[in-house]
Formats: sequence, C-alpha cells, structure tokens
Amino acid sequence: MFKVNKSKNTIEPLRSETFAELGFRERQHLQEWIAKEPSCLGEELLIIQKEFGGFSDTNERLDLLAIDKQGSLVLIENKLDDTGRDVTWQALKYASYCSSLSKENIRSIFQAYLDRSSPGEDAKEVLTEFLDADEYDEITVNKGSTQRIILIAANFRKEVTSTILWLLNFKMRVQCFRVTPWQSGEDIFLDVDQIIPTKDAEEYMIGLAGKSLDEVEATVGVKERNKARRQFWTELLKAAGSKITRFANISPNDAHYVSAGSGLGGVPYNFVIARSFGRVELYIDHGDREQNKAIFDELHTQKAAIDSAFGGPLIWERLDKKRASRIKWETPGDPFDEAQRPALLSFMIDAMARLENALRQPLARIQARLRAKSPTEE
Repeated sequence: MFKVNKSKNTIEPLRSETFAELGFRERQHLQEWIAKEPSCLGEELLIIQKEFGGFSDTNERLDLLAIDKQGSLVLIENKLDDTGRDVTWQALKYASYCSSLSKENIRSIFQAYLDRSSPGEDAKEVLTEFLDADEYDEITVNKGSTQRIILIAANFRKEVTSTILWLLNFKMRVQCFRVTPWQSGEDIFLDVDQIIPTKDAEEYMIGLAGKSLDEVEATVGVKERNKARRQFWTELLKAAGSKITRFANISPNDAHYVSAGSGLGGVPYNFVIARSFGRVELYIDHGDREQNKAIFDELHTQKAAIDSAFGGPLIWERLDKKRASRIKWETPGDPFDEAQRPALLSFMIDAMARLENALRQPLARIQARLRAKSPTEE
C-alpha cells in the first residue's frame, strides 16, 4: 500500500505492521472496531451481541453475533495475527449452536445487548426497522440453515483456507476477511479485504442464498397465512362498507393492513392485523418528517377532546425515532383463528367508525390550513 504525495507527485510506501507490534488486542480493539463499524465487512449488518456465550453446557464464546438484511444470523469470529488451526471447527460449532435460536431467543439476546450499549432502545423496534418491516410480528429471522460465518484475521493458515474452500462446495456461506494494519508516521490505517470467496463468487453465492430464501417464503404456511389475510379483509371490508364509506371501494389484499384516505394526503386510516392483535390507526406519513411531527403535535393539543369523541383514551405514538407518527387503538386477538374472528371484526369496524368521527374535524382544519399555505396543492 502506498501513500500519494501530491506536492512531489510521488508515492511513498506504507509500512505493514502486525497487530502485536502496534499493541492492539483482539477483544479490546479489533472486535470493538467491527462492532462499531460493521459496514467495513462490505454490507449492512446489525450487531446483536458481543462475547455471546448462550450455548448450553459449554463455556465457549462467539466474538460477535449479527443479523443481515435478509434476517440470517451472521457469526463473526476474530483472530489477530494468525487464525490458528481450529478456527473453522470452532465457527462450525457456533453455527450449529445458533441454528436452534428462535425469534424470541434472538430478541432477548439483542435486548440484553441494547440494555448495556444503548439503554432505552427496544429490540423489537430496532429489528423491525433494520429488516424494513412495518410490524415486529411480520419479521422472520434465522430461517432454516441460513446461518453465515465470517472469519477475520491478519493471516489465514493453509489448513483453514483449504477447509473453507471445501465447505463452499456445499453452498455454505463462509467468508474470510484479511485485516492488515499499515502505518505512516503517527497515522495507522486498517485494510479490510475479503479474500474468500472472491467478490464474483460471492455475488453468485448471494444469488443462491436469495433463491433459497424465496423458496422458504413460498412454503405452505406462508401461502395459508396470505389466504387467511385475504379472507379476513374480504369479510371486514364487506361489513365495513356500509358503515364507513371511505372503505366501501377498497379491495382486499394479502398484506397485514388495508388503507383508505382521510382527506389529508399521506395520512391514511389503516386497519392492521398481526397474529396477536387487531388495530385501527391514523398513520401520519405526509412525506416530510418535520411536517409529520407537526401534524401529530397539532392533533395532540386536542387530545382530550379527540379521546372524548372516540369514547376512550387512544394510544398516541409520536415515534420520535421514525419519520412517521400514528394514533391507534388495538385489541388482543388472532385474526387467523376462526373462533376469534367475528369478535375481532366487530371490534375493529366499530373502533374505526369512532376514530374517523373523532378525527374528522381536526383533520379538516389541518387540511384547510395546509391548503391556505400552499394554494396550488391538491
């Protein structure tokens, strides 16, 4: 590696060092660098635990446990200047241990990590946002045999690389990153280079993994859930059409919600279902975060009157860490359970009618104000 000297129009060699020579340690330094900047591994990763030791009947500890954007667990094992002989076997053991972790296990592991590193953060909210989902109940993590392994070291022994190259033939997702510290005067640089597999091979493997995930999603269980959602929305919209006219021409779908406009652009009324609840809400996502919060805050100044008109205290969620805000009312229930469905349908339709009635005038005033401020806005 060379440093460019622009004034002399030359290049100057940097000096490659070992971590030991520079006084760096595996856990205190390399592990912390990766935990704080996992993007150095070339993708978006969410670190959910450090020094993970949640393996039954063993005192072994995994350096870093992460989740990728597809919801797969990523096991990251760091070694400083040399991998040693047994790192591959060690990582495979960790992968087998982690393969049985449930969604609730993962949430609990991540919450324990957040309680130490970011007090006040909620694991469900962070996971939902990272995986680009609307509701925590909709996300799926650690599907099947999708666990991944990342090995990081300055030097990989031949017996390690040989084993990994052999494992790749079985479509296992194992990556090796060589990390090299470089020094120029007082400045120290870190080079992170993926050496196995090569990037071209990695893209091919990611394609295979994506295909595998698609096939998992196409299981009978998912198809049945989508069918049940459509059935639920068909029944709800048919019953609601005569009572809530704005939903009269809305078609059922396979999603976890159906929407209808409130008269204010970007602020729809939603019916929402998950496995454990039914909800009605006003979802405020007008496009601009500040404007969303301003609309919510203006409505919140009328909270007492709106709650009274609704017939009880609504749940007001400003959602300061997100762009949108919402006002909602929900009840426990399983929309996929035929025995619970009639009561849930009745509750949601009644609640939506009351929510619409409570918010009709406040929203009309906001709409009038916005139109007066921007006469050309439709």
